[in-house]
Amino acid sequence: MDPRLLVREEGFKGYISEFKRKVRGGELGSLPVIGGLIIIWIVFGLQNSKFLQPANIGEISFFLAATGMASLGLIFVLVLGEIDLSVLSVSGLSAAVFGWLAVIHGINAWLAVLLSILSGVVIGALQGFFFAKIGVPAFVVTLAGNLGWFGVMLWLLGSGSVGGSITLNDSGFMHDLGQNSYFMGGDIAGGYILAGLAVAAMLGGSLLEQRRRRAAGVPFRPTTEIVLRTAALALVSFAAAYELNQASGVPTACCSWPRW
Repeated sequence: MDPRLLVREEGFKGYISEFKRKVRGGELGSLPVIGGLIIIWIVFGLQNSKFLQPANIGEISFFLAATGMASLGLIFVLVLGEIDLSVLSVSGLSAAVFGWLAVIHGINAWLAVLLSILSGVVIGALQGFFFAKIGVPAFVVTLAGNLGWFGVMLWLLGSGSVGGSITLNDSGFMHDLGQNSYFMGGDIAGGYILAGLAVAAMLGGSLLEQRRRRAAGVPFRPTTEIVLRTAALALVSFAAAYELNQASGVPTACCSWPRW
């Protein structure tokens, strides 16, 4: 068995030993990113006292939602040692599809959302086919896709709009999704409920994984470690909910829709 798999059974001592080994070998992992973020927070906080205020953090969270969602999907590609250069074009095209269907053609907003998501799935499957079945390198496929899908997006935006833009109504489903927050009309419970669901999902998933790995006879995380990890997530989640509730609450946006 790969000795690295035994780290889990050794508990935190094993993780500390593995961390020291990686650092000595130059494998810094996420440490440079974390260090860079801390420096950015300190510098911007010293430059402007409002930078770390709840209202500004809420705005940052809202506008980071789209980038964060795209980054989560891109992680799987990078872990496989590949690359996807078409992420922004595909996400932009999917948003344009929604605006084109819902605003210009008057299709129901829920159906327009489903069709826009489906458009991204179809594009991903098409590019995946050229990569997996035909053997075209991912760099070439996604670079071509980046240019091609961006052109389709511009065509959609200019096909039935005024001045190449689509204006979403400041009401209805998309407004509630993009502009409202888990403040529940002044009740701060929404953000805390969201944090509680996230913590419960992590705890349940971790215990389920532990049971499956134990039944399969492979190394698994000790219960103590699972509890401590869950407690750490709970601390961060509820602290974030508390901070955001000092302003307008936790943004409900699953993605920050561009102002087409």
